[in-house]
Amino acid sequence: QLYAVAVKDLVRKTDKVYKVKTRNSTVEYTVKKLEPGGKYHVIVQLGNMSKESSMKINTVPLSAPDALKIITENDHILLFWKSLALKESNFNESRGYEIHMFDSLMNMTAYLGNTTENYFKVSNLKIGHNYSFSVQARCLYSGQMCGEPATLLYDELGTGEDSSASKTGRSTDVAAIVVPVLFLLLVTLGIGFVVLYMRHRRLQNSFTAFANSHYSSRLGSAIFSSGDDLGDEDDEAPMITGFSDDVPMVIA
Repeated sequence: QLYAVAVKDLVRKTDKVYKVKTRNSTVEYTVKKLEPGGKYHVIVQLGNMSKESSMKINTVPLSAPDALKIITENDHILLFWKSLALKESNFNESRGYEIHMFDSLMNMTAYLGNTTENYFKVSNLKIGHNYSFSVQARCLYSGQMCGEPATLLYDELGTGEDSSASKTGRSTDVAAIVVPVLFLLLVTLGIGFVVLYMRHRRLQNSFTAFANSHYSSRLGSAIFSSGDDLGDEDDEAPMITGFSDDVPMVIA
């Protein structure tokens, strides 16, 4: 028995017809070289075209890239992933990947671009927005025959307006910490100087009072004895202060 197997590519709008001969009531035929993620209409007819049976099938798309991760830089982020060629024999690196971003705050999905590398740079992210990034094998025809997407959530930007505001906010936070610390240091140094100055004045006043208590108006000078400094017990010993003109002198 002769059969005709027609395979219509619903994406690329092409047809292929295969002839199959069999002597059994059950026919098995393998259609090869179908593209991952494609859409096909398969028609099986008798050789005389009198009867036919058909069905539509979707082939399994390429799997999602593995190990998708994000590295944060100063003013941008980098998306990294493993090559699909490591596990998909039908994938060629020249096909590349495409990257999409979903902004949950704006409820909007954006196409960021495509690359043949295993990384992609994303800039101009807004603070306070939660983003979901997806990476998949690049779609081949009118947004169809795409790979499965690998998705990763990124919500580590905090709150604010945009990335430049993030840097300004971080600078403000640092200033909010540094300025009070410097102020406390200045206050502490000021208090220390005041304490040292008061102690110096107190010592100076004590010394002045001590000197005044030992001042002799007759001699015009202050007199200190060793007893004042060292605390000697011989306090009753007379102090020799010299001779005055009104004291009679006896010469033997």
